[in-house]
Amino acid sequence: MKKMLVMMLLMSFMIVSCNDDGTLTDPAIDDTVTEPIDGNDGDADNDGDETPTTPTTPTTPPSPTSKVPEQARTFKTNVSYMNLTNTQADKYDRAVALVKKVVATEAFRTKILNHKYNGATQFANNNGKTNAQIYQSILDAAEKLTPSKNNTMDVGVKMYYTNNSVVGWTNTSITYINVNTKFFNNYTINNVAANLFHEWLHKVGYGHDSSSTTRRPYSVPYAVGYLIRDIGKSFL
Repeated sequence: MKKMLVMMLLMSFMIVSCNDDGTLTDPAIDDTVTEPIDGNDGDADNDGDETPTTPTTPTTPPSPTSKVPEQARTFKTNVSYMNLTNTQADKYDRAVALVKKVVATEAFRTKILNHKYNGATQFANNNGKTNAQIYQSILDAAEKLTPSKNNTMDVGVKMYYTNNSVVGWTNTSITYINVNTKFFNNYTINNVAANLFHEWLHKVGYGHDSSSTTRRPYSVPYAVGYLIRDIGKSFL
């Protein structure tokens, strides 16, 4: 009788510890790997040419902001809308909020400071500024038409439609950017944010080659736009 009880206990332990097929199961172990779902990245091209193929920044979560200056954490936005529908404005609001999150990250700071072009730590079309000076100019946010260093992105957004390859455009005589709904309507939020930042950097005074060249992706508007796009994806 005693032996039978022992055998019954042993069998009960085997039933708890094994699946029907005999494989052991430990509820503390989960070997399921969840991959992020990629959306349509699009590009940060805003001036009518197809985006050159460039490496993208890994979309791991941004690092802690312990070294980020106060101006990055307090970076503000003053974005006014012209002829946007409620749906478009809601989408743009999310993109503007994403810009502020990315600017406040350590990843944004370090990638600008360490950006390389042509074998040196620099940007193409850098207006003679070092990477550190470029980063500071972004935080100062002094647009050419509104030159006070107010730590605020001041820009207007106007929607239009045309059936060509121009994603958006602006010029030095206006305070707003023009956004082509042909691309905007299908862009993910991080691509809208990238487009916004690219065009806004023109307002701050940075340019790039007008045609597709090997150095254009390393200009300030393009390269920093890519950073907004790639780092921003980790927040979505």
